[in-house]
Amino acid sequence: MPTLQLTPEDALLVIDMQVDFLPGGKLGVPDGHAVLGPINRLLGLFDSRGLPIYASRDWHPENHCSFAARGGPWPPHCVAGTPGAAFSGELALPDGAVVVSKADTEDADAYSAFNGTTLAAQLRARGVRRVVVCGLATDYCVLNTVVDARENGFEVVIVPEAMRAVDVAPGDGERAIARMTGLGARAASVEAFANA
Repeated sequence: MPTLQLTPEDALLVIDMQVDFLPGGKLGVPDGHAVLGPINRLLGLFDSRGLPIYASRDWHPENHCSFAARGGPWPPHCVAGTPGAAFSGELALPDGAVVVSKADTEDADAYSAFNGTTLAAQLRARGVRRVVVCGLATDYCVLNTVVDARENGFEVVIVPEAMRAVDVAPGDGERAIARMTGLGARAASVEAFANA
């Protein structure tokens, strides 16, 4: 298997690994727990090399526009400060990880970690040129983050074993991966980094 050499121009983006998005949560992604092992391996690799790690989270107000009560598509989830909005207790986020809160005002939704945040500017300030993206969910926040990363000029590597899809329509996850690779993202396994 080809390897991917990590360099000081790489950063890890961990998308929305929150209690409400894991099985049993208010908007649980099927098989979402399965990504924790691969993501924790990536976290360890990046942390051991002193490379930047960013963790996005939905951080919604109680009356967020994405909630069904306001005509949105989703049940209430990831309300700021609630247990459901917390990162999974099994996620081995290092102390130096940067938390990126999104969709934190009532009237604006954001699937992408770049939307309405300073993430792009933070990455550029760190000299990052390539982002490695993993987390939940493949067909929503991961996809939109990758689309925006490419539009912002970053190289992208996705790690399919470290993401899972909602699959509202069967095959949504596979179509999301095809779209991301079609935009120039490279798919790689955790082993590709572990062997580097």
